[in-house]
Amino acid sequence: MKLFVNISRVVVGALFIFSGLVKAIDPLGLAYKMQEFFEVWAADGYFKNLMNWLNNYAIGFSIFMITLEVVLGVALLIGWQKKLTIWLLFVLTLFFTFLTAFVLFSGKIRACGCFGDCIPLTPIQTFTKDIILTVLIIVILIGQKYIQPLVKKMVGGIIILIALIAVLSLQFYVLNHLPIKDCLPYKIGNNILELRKTPADATYDKFFYSYFYKKGAEEKEFGMDKLPDSTWKFVKQANKKLLEKGNGKVALINDFSFTTESGADTTEAILNQPGEYYLLFAKDFNTNKDKWYSDFKTFYANKVPTVYLVTSDVKTANEIFNIPGDFKLQIFSCDATAIKTAARVNPTLFLMKGPVIQNKWSFTDAKKIVRNVKDSAIKSL
Repeated sequence: MKLFVNISRVVVGALFIFSGLVKAIDPLGLAYKMQEFFEVWAADGYFKNLMNWLNNYAIGFSIFMITLEVVLGVALLIGWQKKLTIWLLFVLTLFFTFLTAFVLFSGKIRACGCFGDCIPLTPIQTFTKDIILTVLIIVILIGQKYIQPLVKKMVGGIIILIALIAVLSLQFYVLNHLPIKDCLPYKIGNNILELRKTPADATYDKFFYSYFYKKGAEEKEFGMDKLPDSTWKFVKQANKKLLEKGNGKVALINDFSFTTESGADTTEAILNQPGEYYLLFAKDFNTNKDKWYSDFKTFYANKVPTVYLVTSDVKTANEIFNIPGDFKLQIFSCDATAIKTAARVNPTLFLMKGPVIQNKWSFTDAKKIVRNVKDSAIKSL
């Protein structure tokens, strides 16, 4: 029993640390996933006001949950405050099991994001993982007397403090720069146009529908394969039955397009152009606008290739950037969700060559961007 308890302790502790660190390299990814849960529950009428409030603070909850996972994992491994640690892990695992069960059985959310975007798991895989994890933690709870601290209490406290500072520092770094490992479809080297294509072997869910029609006082249900003649009046859809499940394969890049103010889709034209150019992604203009606007002016003064501004707030973009004598930018609108995926930091600059991403920076790294532009100019001489 002692050996099994301590093996379980190592497995659970290591898994929590790994899970937290994988998400810590992109805490915004977890925040967006949390918002997806909050929005679904609000739409279903569950504590709507609370869900809307939580939605506004998703990034704070994301940082807290990631930090808690890592710290509890470390605490379990070194045996620090074991009773409190084990019970917190048990409660946290029950919560995770509830979330993965909701994803699996409701079908309203595609994935839970348990290991971030770097290790995508199917709903059944994440649910099974949490069930096994729950069993292991129950074993640890029952046999906690076999867990002995590896270090003295004060040393353990110092280790926990170091872990806390380290994981918080990592998250704040990537929130101001970019994820230190890019697991998204918009990573350097990817061809955006290719990733917008639906896989050739993709299949879709097939349904059989039936409908209610009315003729005089008679109301009757008809299947989609035997609809009535025009003397019957449609009332409503009666039933929807799944005939065949699709394989769920979709294009890695969805809802990504550049639209002009007149409504024209220019995605293919922009991404198929030869040579280098820049895409500046700005979801909105609410965060550190004055600072990055100043940085952008410096960058723009040194630029060689064309710069396109891609945003979900075209009106504000025009007010800020299309000032005579300062800039002359082409501004395109794009879906806010697509921009959040492409640009984890707001704003983010892509260096493109045709449809291929050559490099990318957050505007926090403005000096690197300007230096890159100057180097490019020197090479072209």
